[in-house]
Amino acid sequence: MEELKRRVLRIEILLVLGVSLGRSALYSIVDLAGKLTAGRPLAAQATVLNPTHAANRPWLDLSFQLLQILFGMVPAFLAIHFLNRDRAQAMEPAQLPDPLGLRPLRIGRDTGPGFLLAAAIGIPGLAFYFASHAVGINTTVVPEALPFVWWTVPVLLLSAVQNGLLEEVVVVGYLVTRLEELGWSARLIVATSAILRGSYHLYQGFGGFIGNVVMGLVFALFFVRFRRVGPLIIAHTLLDTFAFVGYALLRGHLSFLQ
Repeated sequence: MEELKRRVLRIEILLVLGVSLGRSALYSIVDLAGKLTAGRPLAAQATVLNPTHAANRPWLDLSFQLLQILFGMVPAFLAIHFLNRDRAQAMEPAQLPDPLGLRPLRIGRDTGPGFLLAAAIGIPGLAFYFASHAVGINTTVVPEALPFVWWTVPVLLLSAVQNGLLEEVVVVGYLVTRLEELGWSARLIVATSAILRGSYHLYQGFGGFIGNVVMGLVFALFFVRFRRVGPLIIAHTLLDTFAFVGYALLRGHLSFLQ
């Protein structure tokens, strides 16, 4: 019976990753291969994170953007559902801890650590991006390429929330919890989570991979220690908000952002 449960868990992990960030990792590997064989240096190529889907039709573009954000969150809610289902099926569910530490009452407590994590990752991360681009191992990352209309900033904010929720729930909270249940060592779990995070950022280049592996190590270690994914979601959302919205507001004023 125990072996059956382990097999079911392995299949569940593969399915969750297959409809979310595992799939993204495979696409990123192929995308990087395409960039490396394009006949131009990586630094001469651009990667757009939030592209337009209908540049001359704002309402259609908005519809596509919102649908992409909505369905991008579904794998995170699926992962939460699987973890909560196991808790509900336990003999004494009330005695089991919240697997991700996502209780609403903790939002206030999670904000401070979230801001600290964002600062600790964001400032060195920005410097590393410029360095990796300068040495030619990363593409030029364009945070957004949306028409600047009334819904641009709200959509970018929602995109940041979606990224934070999806990545931190699936790649940290869910994956770490499931691999622990399979009996993996803490070091292997942290390394796996971090490498997966780096892999689905390979479309940006090798700099994006390295920088996100480091971020993944920090975030996975935080979750292993504190069992709270809330600060990670807040930190990730803040980082993406700064990148997406900051770029949208400043690109017309700072020449190096052109």
